[in-house]
Amino acid sequence: MTSVITTSRLDLVCLPVPVLQRVAAGDVAQLRRLLGVDVPPAWPPIVPAQLRLAQLNADPSQQPWLNRALVLRDEQRVVGTAGFHGAPDERGRVEIGYAVLPEYRRRGLAREAVLGLTGWAAGTGRARTCVASVAPDNTASLALVAALGFTRVGEQIDPEDGLEWVFDRPLPLT
Repeated sequence: MTSVITTSRLDLVCLPVPVLQRVAAGDVAQLRRLLGVDVPPAWPPIVPAQLRLAQLNADPSQQPWLNRALVLRDEQRVVGTAGFHGAPDERGRVEIGYAVLPEYRRRGLAREAVLGLTGWAAGTGRARTCVASVAPDNTASLALVAALGFTRVGEQIDPEDGLEWVFDRPLPLT
């Protein structure tokens, strides 16, 4: 499995355990050294590092499916995170999550990351459907899933985020 997915402007870099440990600790200086790019102090808090570390402790094979740093190549700077909540389930479903730092929003980076990740996932032959859970007031993410052709299939209550609308779409996305 690849550790970096490349899109037109982004490198989507896997976050192995040592990096996730530094993310969880908020150790920006070490993250800069480990990743070899600029890491803004606002980035570690948007990564669910503790959750992903627990997943990797239980099953290290999940690694390529979990959070990745979104590195904007032109600036050699981390601008967000994206990944799946885990490897595909028995039906080939993967749930995507993403976050872009505020100063980099409205540039199409989330869309580019989602397309890169889902293209990679479809290419593994294991993922057949992408799921996205979005808060009803998250207009940017609602617009993104609509633009990518996702269909609303239900709703759920997330223990941390509250009400979410659930969308899915067959892979690959275009």
